Amino acid sequence: MPETITSRDAARFPIVASCTLLGLYLFFKIFSQEYINLLLSMYFFVLGILALSHTISPMMNRFFPANFPNKQYQLLFTQGSGESKEEIVNYEFDTKDLVCLALSSVVGVWYLLRKHWIANNLFGLAFSLNGVELLHLNNVSTGCILLGGLFIYDVFWVFGTNVMVTVAKSFEAPIKLVFPQDLLEKGLEADNFAMLGLGDIVIPGIFIALLLRFDISLKKNTHTYFYTSFVAYIFGLGLTIFIMHIFKHAQPALLYLVPACIGFPLLVALAKGEVTEMFSYEESSTPKEVPRASKEETIEGDKKEK
Repeated sequence: MPETITSRDAARFPIVASCTLLGLYLFFKIFSQEYINLLLSMYFFVLGILALSHTISPMMNRFFPANFPNKQYQLLFTQGSGESKEEIVNYEFDTKDLVCLALSSVVGVWYLLRKHWIANNLFGLAFSLNGVELLHLNNVSTGCILLGGLFIYDVFWVFGTNVMVTVAKSFEAPIKLVFPQDLLEKGLEADNFAMLGLGDIVIPGIFIALLLRFDISLKKNTHTYFYTSFVAYIFGLGLTIFIMHIFKHAQPALLYLVPACIGFPLLVALAKGEVTEMFSYEESSTPKEVPRASKEETIEGDKKEK
């Protein structure tokens, strides 16, 4: 089930992120970078496979033939016995999920052995999509608090110290997307990269997803705020790249993304007279758990809708 971020969580987030970032920086300064990255590689190898498998599963279902022998499985771990028995893990999956897991494992081995930028980006995108799916903001005010706090966090740690850049360059894990700057010269073996942290994708992403749900709540059959914020994100990211190219220095992406992602939708709300509706929109922090349908039922339902 998605986890809902409240205003209190949003206010604490930059502090927790700062402590984590500083802790990683000190770890890299005190301990051997080689051993730390070995442990992190194994950790993100497992997480990356699971995240990528979960991400590609809906897409892969379209390629399986109708007569594919799909069997259902259940992984169940319990603690105690009798009336005190408690479920720790209860995971249902099928043969199609196992195929997706096998394909993801190939990417995982490729990343573990070569640290190739394409494998890194596949894992990074999977983490980002899962993050946006599983993290929800309860209202627009909480989103503004979160984005505003991380705006200050990003600017301070990039411009005020060398901590952010040092950790990003030392941290050999798919926590960032990398873009080869010498792709035309060296092709797939490019080794000179520009970086975009996953936080610069997930944090604005959950705010944009909130605006999409707000669009749906208006019941006007339009996605005005979603498209506006999406265009604003592209604009902010493009501006980040432009400034980085001009000044030849790492830039805190949230410095440009936050004003764009908040400012553009707010201007649209002012023009449409929907500012009150936007800031009064609220999502429950304890969403009801919907019984999980089997994939066959879901696919059959999609066919009926079409």
